[in-house]
Amino acid sequence: MIEADFTLSLPGFELEARLELPIHGVTALFGPSGSGKSTLLRCLAGLSRPQRGRLVVNGEVWQDEGCFLPPHKRPVGMVFQDAALFPHLNVRQNLDYGAGRAKRGGKTKNVPKADDLIDLLGIGHLLDRRTGMLSGGEKQRVAIARALFSSPELLLLDEPLAALDGARKGELLLYLDQLHRQLDIPVVYVSHAPEEVARLADHIVQLKEGRVQNFGPVMGIFPYLQQPQTHEEGVFTLLAGTIELHDSNDHLTQVSVGEHRLWVRYIDRPVGSPMRLRLLARDVSLSLDPGARESSILNTLRAEVAGVEETAPGRALVRLALRDGPELLSRITTRSARNLKLEIGQTIYAQIKGVAPLE
Repeated sequence: MIEADFTLSLPGFELEARLELPIHGVTALFGPSGSGKSTLLRCLAGLSRPQRGRLVVNGEVWQDEGCFLPPHKRPVGMVFQDAALFPHLNVRQNLDYGAGRAKRGGKTKNVPKADDLIDLLGIGHLLDRRTGMLSGGEKQRVAIARALFSSPELLLLDEPLAALDGARKGELLLYLDQLHRQLDIPVVYVSHAPEEVARLADHIVQLKEGRVQNFGPVMGIFPYLQQPQTHEEGVFTLLAGTIELHDSNDHLTQVSVGEHRLWVRYIDRPVGSPMRLRLLARDVSLSLDPGARESSILNTLRAEVAGVEETAPGRALVRLALRDGPELLSRITTRSARNLKLEIGQTIYAQIKGVAPLE
């Protein structure tokens, strides 16, 4: 476990956080700007020194009363919003610096195989380039590689996608997901974007005004993350399932979510693999008719109405309770909600126009 207990007072802000984080997987620190995410991350790295603090990582005390391990002695790899690469060095030399830091610290147990890591992050063709010649996504991949070359016992990522455009974000998310699957190093990841958390996180710490609001496994905490954003078009449901079968004729994959089955576009992973799905609320329509066979929609789920909320003029967000599953969100017009005469506990059929696998 990672045991953290910090109190830090700054002008106009105070952080009070007590946590026990898992030593495996990705823990996301989630919250709006100013909630204390980056401040908490800096406390873990030793870059901020709280007035009161205790930090124990896998049984090793890094900070306690009368004890403070300085940042350069903590086996931590850290990546900031801007990659902070050395501009006078090329990519290979930046990586060599990370490897040299591991040797100077006497840490060898987490040193990755250089070629494997370079291949995993897709930076082999960049090794002789100056960092000023790299795109934003390439810089972040190199920064992550340099951090891992330092043999960290803990990898800290402070909104590494914040400065990237949509295409570059998707590209780097793919690499981060591969790292997550293949490297056994705990990661603490700062983000204010639900889609990043849905894709990467195993556990979530939700922060607000310097306090921990929620903490737990991603599937249990995620429904609470979007409550302040329910008026936004991008609100969605996160589902965790397992690949059930592949239909090679129609190039489709069936994913089981509890007792439910959903068809998605073909996913090149073995049957039995875990899979997360994103269902945008605007892509879930509602019907009182369980039939509707003459339709292009492949996925219809039986549910019960759990709540109806007007989130904007003329727009309603309907919460649906699935048997043996999480709540499903549907965004419809208030006129449609009125025509359907929606009531709590009413049986309804959710017709899902789009299901996006989070690969």
